[in-house]
Amino acid sequence: MDRLLAGTIPPGGGCDLKTLAAEAGVTRTGFYPKGERPGPYQHLAEEFERRVKEAQATGMVTDPKVSQIERLKAQVAELKERLTERDADLAELTAFKTLAISRLAAQHQEIEQLREQAAAAGNVRRLPAARPGSAPFGSCS
Repeated sequence: MDRLLAGTIPPGGGCDLKTLAAEAGVTRTGFYPKGERPGPYQHLAEEFERRVKEAQATGMVTDPKVSQIERLKAQVAELKERLTERDADLAELTAFKTLAISRLAAQHQEIEQLREQAAAAGNVRRLPAARPGSAPFGSCS
């Protein structure tokens, strides 16, 4: 009992009555009552459970599996939270992308309409293309 409570747990065991029975070399059924009469080791089972609860109440971890489970639960909770935040960010970015594409399409349509109006009016002339190597008037280059 003392070894288990100190954290010396055999491989495949835990800080429980099953492992206590295996370590003591007795059957687990000896820890439980037999109808009206108590089991031969029932008083030890009650003491063991009491001591485990006391150890847990003081914050002492008697079973490394329990601390590993708690650590993994906390990690899963954190990952779920991060996933929720990432999903929200993705939804926001998708909405932004949709808005940007629709604005670009509207601007393109407006440019096309303006080009058609300019071509139909006939009073707009194209400027001559710039000659290579010549800088515009007043340029710093």
